[in-house]
Parts: sequence; C-alpha cells; structure tokens
Amino acid sequence: MTDQGRPRIFLVEDHAVFRAGVRAELGDAVEVVGEADEADAAIELICERSPDVVLLDVHLPGGGGQAVLAGVLPTHPEVRFLALSVSDAPEDVIAVIRAGARGYLTKTVSGPDLLQGVYRVAAGDAVFSPRLAGFVLDAFAGGAGAGDLAAGLDPELDQISPREREVLRLIARGYTYKEVARDLMISTKTVESHVSSVLRKLQLSTRHELTKWATDRRLV
Repeated sequence: MTDQGRPRIFLVEDHAVFRAGVRAELGDAVEVVGEADEADAAIELICERSPDVVLLDVHLPGGGGQAVLAGVLPTHPEVRFLALSVSDAPEDVIAVIRAGARGYLTKTVSGPDLLQGVYRVAAGDAVFSPRLAGFVLDAFAGGAGAGDLAAGLDPELDQISPREREVLRLIARGYTYKEVARDLMISTKTVESHVSSVLRKLQLSTRHELTKWATDRRLV
C-alpha cells in the first residue's frame, strides 16, 4: 500500500479504451503503477513493480490470464490478482481461480463495486460477482449441484492445456487456422498441432464434432 493507504494497482487488459475507463472509474482512490496489453509484458512489469493488486483480463494475446498468474505467483506470491473479464463462463472463472486469482468480476460491474473489490482483494479477501460465487463455491467443495459447473469440472476438459483451450474456443467460433494464429500470435503450424492434440485427447475426428463439443460445454 502507498503511504496514503491507497492500493497500488496494475492493469492487464488488451483494449486501451477499457483500460482508460477503468482508470477513470478508480480515480485517485488507487495508485496505478503500470499497464500491459499482453501476457509476457505483464509478467515482466508486475514482477518489477510488485503492485498490491493486479486487475487481470482472462483472454490476452500471448497466453491469457492464466499465463500471467503462472509467470508471477511462483516468485511474487504476495501479489494479489482480481480477474476482470467480459466472460462469465464457468470454465473461465474456475480455471483462473484455480491458477491463483483472488476473485473474479465481470466487466458489467459498477465503478463503486469495482473499487470496493480492489480494496477487499488488497486486504486479503476473495471477491466475486454475485452470480459467479455460487458455482465457484460448489466447484471447490466438489459439489455438482449446478449444471453450469459442467465446464469447470469436466474430466475431458481437464486434459486440455490452457493454450489448447484458447485455440479450441476460437476454432469453435468459426475462426480459420490463420485467424487463430494471428489472434494468439503463434504459427499456423502450431495451431494445427494444438487442434490435432485436442482431437486426439477427446477422441474426435472432425472440426464439426469439436465445435459441438465446445458448444455443449459453453466454451464458445
């Protein structure tokens, strides 16, 4: 914390307009010590500046929010992460919490609620958008009461790496291999390799089957 008790915040978000909006909403109640729009830069700068709280988008170029968590927490466990994403898919929420985030808010959150969430996470609390809290608790209790948990607790899904999930999500949305490669900043050959790996793990044979599998689990 700063001398004035304001949390030191780092923003990880690939849309500059949204980053500017978050800064405006938080105003002088926090000290923003840096920003990044992709995973590798975020890891380097967060480790360098050691903020109190990182506001982390889940889907980013270069590996996504989970890559940032994996790159920072082993050496800087004191840094707390609050996911702030447009996605409220159970698979996204549970994956990022498992990776070490202290909370998850959707981008529909109001400015005052976002600020309160930042302060609570800085103080060591866990924070979730109301609709998300129930299935997160169920997931970590091992419960299966909510149908929405299927994506978060699916043994088939657990076989797939975070990068393969990113590729799968885009393929299921109708992206070409070339478009996926551009979006994730990897080669087309690497995309093909990831798709082949997912098809093999899930024992599927066509892109159509893969899209149906992803849609059934609300990954799209």
